[in-house]
Parts: sequence; structure tokens; C-alpha cells
Amino acid sequence: MAHFYQLLTLAGILFYWVIIAGITVRIIIKRRSVGVSFAWMMVIYVIPIVGIFAYLLFGEQNIGRTRAQRAKDMYQPYADWFAHLYKIRQYRPNVLSSHAQSISALCENQLGIPSLADNALELQSTPKQILNSLIKDIDRAKSTIHLEFYIWHPGGMADDVALALINAAKRNVSVKLLLDSAGSNQFFRSQWPAILEAEGIHIARALKVSPIRVLFRRMDLRMHRKIVVIDNSIAYTGSMNLVDPSCFKTNSGVGQWIDVMVRIKGTTVPLLNAIQSWDWEVETNQRLLPELPVCKPHTEPEKVDMVQVIPSGPGMPEEIIHEVLLQSIYQAEHKIVITTPYFVPSENLLVALIAASHRGVCVNIIIPHKNDSVMVEWASRSFFCELLSAGVKIHRFNGGLLHTKSVVIDESHCLIGTVNLDMRSLWLNFEVTLAVDDQNFTDQMNLLQQSYIDNAHLVDIEAWQKRPVYKRVIEQFFYLFSPLL
Repeated sequence: MAHFYQLLTLAGILFYWVIIAGITVRIIIKRRSVGVSFAWMMVIYVIPIVGIFAYLLFGEQNIGRTRAQRAKDMYQPYADWFAHLYKIRQYRPNVLSSHAQSISALCENQLGIPSLADNALELQSTPKQILNSLIKDIDRAKSTIHLEFYIWHPGGMADDVALALINAAKRNVSVKLLLDSAGSNQFFRSQWPAILEAEGIHIARALKVSPIRVLFRRMDLRMHRKIVVIDNSIAYTGSMNLVDPSCFKTNSGVGQWIDVMVRIKGTTVPLLNAIQSWDWEVETNQRLLPELPVCKPHTEPEKVDMVQVIPSGPGMPEEIIHEVLLQSIYQAEHKIVITTPYFVPSENLLVALIAASHRGVCVNIIIPHKNDSVMVEWASRSFFCELLSAGVKIHRFNGGLLHTKSVVIDESHCLIGTVNLDMRSLWLNFEVTLAVDDQNFTDQMNLLQQSYIDNAHLVDIEAWQKRPVYKRVIEQFFYLFSPLL
């Protein structure tokens, strides 16, 4: 009997190491960045059994067989819709600035989506301004309202938005609401879904969370987009979830969340509507492709106001927004200003920022002084020394949790949207970013970013190098896991 147990033990060990070897080969074959591959190999080798399950659950972009097949079947109708954009007058690649030309070419080749002119952009930077504007537009809606958010948190002015949607539904406006299942967990546990559905409002959960689904789909994959489209003529996108910051995570000790949204009128609105329609169809199997942009004649001298919409996520070209960020940084000649709540850059982004500073570009990174994620906070700090030594300026914002995701290059071109500078946003989640080639709008972003800098303290390299040893140890520990955050 003892001999049998010895054989059973040896067989178990052999089976375990066969699985380890198989996963190791799988990691190598996937050919991701060295940092990501190393981090996963460390997890599966250092944490027995648990590391294997962690990789099987979270290691790859598995969106589920049904969702993947549905997305595959949807591809051609949406590709045809995007192809029509090249035939309208607002497709004017010849007027793009030098910065925007390469980004537009990248997105056209990778996504089949062009930059489009004839847009009116309004930067909104306070919760009251954003939510009041949204409510006013909802109150004026005549036919359709489509909303998509990562988080809807009940309370405060978020409830006022819900009441405005109910009033719109009573006017026979078609209202559809798509919310991430995990991010909007508080909303789905509240009375609001039943109230809204009773008024004829259609609600869908994106990426439902349940123990059974763990077996078929990566569970930390999230719908992180924020899109509102009203009557296919007005749209909102940016960093703000449907929350009232005065009622949201008030006990987290980081202050109120600071966000922006862009209110858009013009050619880009139907394109954002098409992206929202794609997400709705993936979850519900209902097709709602919008009407194409209307080509109105010019009534005033033409100006450069090109907007490139860049969606990302599983099923789309890998790392498209990552590539756009790298392209933007390497093109910078004078100045880069970045705002992000979660700063855990990839190896390539870190090198790009350091190289920009070395060639004389003034590089500014604005992040919150206090963060709601302990792991991200420590991992972020692990990059400070390299950046500070290269001359990069790191500003730690004191006025709350700075949640704005923006990049301004040479004070003339900007990126704004839902993407954080971490691997989850760049590699995993469903996101959307706007690349804006409009000097008036970029001037507004310049002023807003400067207001953040004015309310921040600059990290001093000499003081930073004197921080306690125990902090350096913690930073290096979380640095090892940074490719997975």
C-alpha cells in the first residue's frame, strides 16, 4: 500500500509539472511583452496551484465562445457601415495636422475607421456642469437615448438623470441603457432597474458575473466605455461614470473624483453611436446600427476640427490605443502633459516617456496624490525614480482623485477618453478614446491641465531618493506584478 501511495504522489507531481510546462509554453507562444510573460511565469511558479488557476481565469483575453461568435458574425455589417464613412465629405485626410496624419493612418489601417471633420466639441469639467448638461439634453430628446457606462452609482444627481430618462420614456423616446455588470453592481442591487424597466426603458448587463461564467470567460474583463448618444445628433464621452461624486466612495479617503466629459455635436456622433450599438448587439443580439452622418453644406469657412474615434478591446486589433499613445509620444517635439488616475506604464511607454525627456521634450505626468487602489499606488511609485532621473516632471494632484484621462502633445493635439495608463486599459478592457485635431478644443485642455498642475505638488527627486527603505521594498514587490495590474 505504501508503494501505491508513493506512485500516486509521483504521478500527481508529474501531472502538476506537465500542467506547469504546458502553461509556460502557452505563455511563450502568446508572445506578449517580456514583462507580462515574466510576471505570469512568476505567479504560476511561486504560488503553487493557485497560480495555475489564476492564469486559467485571468491570463488571456477569453471573452466567451458565444460572445466571440456573435462578434465574428457582426463584423461585416459594421465594417460596411464604417466603410461608408470614407465616401462622405467630412472625410478629409488632406487637412490633418502632421501629428494627426500618422494616427489617422494607423487607425484606418487597423480599425477601418477614419478621422472625420465637422464636429463641435465642448469640454465639461465639473460634475454639476456635466450632469446638468446631460439632463437638459435628455429632456430635449425626441426619438432615442442610448447610454453606456462602466459605473452607475445611485444617489444625488445620478438619480436626477434616472428621473429624466423616465420622463423621456413617457414621451415615447426609446431609451436603452447598457451597464457593466460588476462596475454597476450597486445600481443592479437597488430599486432603480425595476423602476426604469416598468417605464419601458431597456436595460442590459454587460459581461455578467456569475460563478458558472468563470468556466467560460475571463471574469475581470470589463466594459469600461462611457458613451451617451441622444437622437444620433449629440454625444458624450470621457472619463466620468454616471455618478454624483458627492455620493460616490465618500469613505475611501481620497476626496471627490475629478472627471471630464466631451459633449459632441456633428459627424462623430453617429460613429460613437455605432460603437455603442456594437456593444449592445454583443450583449443582446439586437441590431441598432444608426443612420450615417448627414452631409450638410458649409455655411462658413472650413476649419480643421478632425476627430478620430478609437475603440479598443478583445476582438479588435490588439493594443491599438497603446500604439496610438506610443506614436503620439514619439512625435512630440516640445511638450507632453498626461493626466491619469492609474499610472502603471508598459515597458514601451516607459521607454518612450524617458526618451522624450532625453531629447528635450518637457514631459509632465499628473496623477492623484491619494489613490483608491493600494496595489496601483505602490506599483506606480516604483517607476518614479527612472522618470525623475530622466527629467520627467511628476505632479501629484491634491484636489481629490484625479480621474481624467488625457494626453496633450505640443499644446496642439490631444487624446481624451476612458483609457488609464495601465495594462488593464491598454490590453484588456473595452475602451474608447478620441484623438482630437482641433486647436480650440486643445487650448481648453491645456487650460484644464494647467489648473490641475496649479493644484498639485511637484515630486522632488532628492526628497524622493531619501524615502524609507521599507517603502522601496514594497514598491519593488508590486513592481513585479505591474504588468498584470
